[in-house]
Amino acid sequence: MGNYISTSENIKALPIESTFELPSPLPTWPPGAGFGHGTVDLGGLLVCQVTSFNKVWSTLEGGPDNLGATFFEPSVQEEFFILGCYSQPNNQPLHGWVLAAKDQSDALREPIDCSLVWSSESLKIKQDGVGYIWTPIAPDGYKAMGHIVTASPEKPSMKKFRCVREDFTDRCEASTWIWGPGKRMDPSGFNVFSLRPMTRGTRAPGVAVGTFIAQNSNKGTPISLACLKNNSNSTSFMPNPSQIEAMIQAYSPWIYFHPHEVYLPSSVSWFFGNGALLYKKGEESKPEPIDPRGSNLPQGGSNDGAYWLDLPVDGKAKERVKRGDLQSSQAYFHIKPIYGGTFTDIAIWIFYPFNGPAKAKVEFFNISLGKIGEHVGDWEHVTLRVSNFSGELWQVYFSEHSKGTWMDSSQVEFQNGNKAVVYASLHGHALYPKPGLVLQGSKGIGIRNDTAKSQFVMDTAEKYCIIAADYLNTDNAPIVEEPEPPWLNYFREWGPKVMYDVPREMKKVEKFIPWTLRKAFVKLIRSLPKEVLGQEGPTGPKVKNNWSGDEA
Repeated sequence: MGNYISTSENIKALPIESTFELPSPLPTWPPGAGFGHGTVDLGGLLVCQVTSFNKVWSTLEGGPDNLGATFFEPSVQEEFFILGCYSQPNNQPLHGWVLAAKDQSDALREPIDCSLVWSSESLKIKQDGVGYIWTPIAPDGYKAMGHIVTASPEKPSMKKFRCVREDFTDRCEASTWIWGPGKRMDPSGFNVFSLRPMTRGTRAPGVAVGTFIAQNSNKGTPISLACLKNNSNSTSFMPNPSQIEAMIQAYSPWIYFHPHEVYLPSSVSWFFGNGALLYKKGEESKPEPIDPRGSNLPQGGSNDGAYWLDLPVDGKAKERVKRGDLQSSQAYFHIKPIYGGTFTDIAIWIFYPFNGPAKAKVEFFNISLGKIGEHVGDWEHVTLRVSNFSGELWQVYFSEHSKGTWMDSSQVEFQNGNKAVVYASLHGHALYPKPGLVLQGSKGIGIRNDTAKSQFVMDTAEKYCIIAADYLNTDNAPIVEEPEPPWLNYFREWGPKVMYDVPREMKKVEKFIPWTLRKAFVKLIRSLPKEVLGQEGPTGPKVKNNWSGDEA
């Protein structure tokens, strides 16, 4: 790989000047069909994942953290062709991939020409030479997958690049911001984004190529590039049961709870077996105890308000169940294909009997919000995204209340080899990659999400249950201890719906806030999601959009 950043003005080494590798080597995966073998057949088009690059051009400012970005050409093996170049911000170690393709059925054609999208000639920022970004012009019936980047104004040769026949392509969309000349993204200016399939999910055929889109304005500008499409119905490149077990042991995260946490997780069966009750609308005076397996829960249907779960009626039992039971806690795994089956998502679900009250930070003041934030039942999850080409862990998704964040593996903390470290916030259980305070708000006013290491820790690989891996055929079904646990198909809420008297709750805490800050505090409370302003139990994992779709 060539030398980076040649300007004398750049004294401090940038993160991208180093290449990220997982702390421990990848294990030798148990034998199987296509998982971890380096290539995937999309039904007549063979693709491989390229992680070796040659630097073409870099800019030293703009983009995330104002550190610039670097553009690379993939170094492909013989008989494979480049579909597009790769780029990433300079604020992270080099850690990326693009797909290269080998023709098997006239699915690839050389571009007939290329057109200049943008050049940095007139850009008045620090840069390593001058960069030129080109779009391949595809023959009729074919589409371009990515841009070509050069350090010369001369048109590049098209010999090593290929466009893809339309039946192997799908629509894509801009995803993460990679770079723009400013410190912040200007929607009306020039920007570079990563690309992903527009439709994503367990059955969606769109395949991410790992390339980027360069746009002079992203206000309603149509995407000029496409992603790949998997035309094969085969799941042979997805992990088999023994490979899933190996991935769980290699990657399953450690979850640390705050040292002051009192509302810890438990297993679902512990929650049921320690007095949780099933209520039916119109028969509220006759709640029903729940079988430890959840076999007497109503199955299927919709979240129609006809049933809900609640804590035991007895006061002492209620308080005990609220606090959970870390010793019994169990991680619930959902194994699913993503990006046309070229990646495997391992969604790891954790159950808490109770979500505790929220705290607000108002400049220098920390204020308890009374009952605001409390609700019975709390489902949180972390998702591992693993390449089916190599079995490498590429990204980790951290659920944070009703949203969440994807983090590259290079941005994640690890321990005990390649196991990610995850931090659960105090009372609210939102998941984060680093310890400390995350403020849900702005200008020093917001809801506190405090995380820290403590003796309360959960190794998700120690006690777990695989609740779903639908792509496996019946011969492989024994990996799922119980293909669909009864509680998984309970589609109603895991707690009662109780709306707070928000004005009353606010008045309780306003007296502790200086009058100059009360207006901002009221604005914060009114901006909170409805589920925070009232006590409403969540629905279970199978009802969430990400069960069959992508993460938010």
